[in-house]
Amino acid sequence: MFSIDLGDGAELRPLEPWQAAEFLAHMDRARETVDPWIPWASISTDLESATATLRRYADRQAADTGRLFGIWRDGVLVGGTMFVAFDTGSGNCEIGCWLEPAATGRGLITAAVRVLIDWAFRVRGMHRVEWHCDPRNVASSNVARRLGMTLEGTLREAYPWKGTRRDTEIWALLNAH
Repeated sequence: MFSIDLGDGAELRPLEPWQAAEFLAHMDRARETVDPWIPWASISTDLESATATLRRYADRQAADTGRLFGIWRDGVLVGGTMFVAFDTGSGNCEIGCWLEPAATGRGLITAAVRVLIDWAFRVRGMHRVEWHCDPRNVASSNVARRLGMTLEGTLREAYPWKGTRRDTEIWALLNAH
């Protein structure tokens, strides 16, 4: 199986529909801290809906418009990262991530996202990688800073979530080659 060592007993590998039960158990552990930032956490609440979430990303991978990867630490799924959008025509993509509380503070997201950025630039020839996050999600903004991304702006009240409108920071990194 495809796997990339992230250090600290962690590895990055594809997260696919056949792993829906493991994904659901992980979401049950992570939902409270992930849901405010990633809307699909609240819709993956049973095996059918978790499978549907993973199937949407499998379909995106087949269409070359997105991909989903899990982060396992000591054999347990603890988070992940994904290409939320992947547009080879424009050379632009967006990366997102999530992590359950037990795995925070270890640099796993930064390491995993570096792998995705490197692949997008070197292998796929992408020109621009974006990172979108709610300004209140300081941990996410800090990852963007550690990755050397530039904060390009904030979209005010850009999307509705549970009865309120949320802002979105747009961070980006350009391919230097």
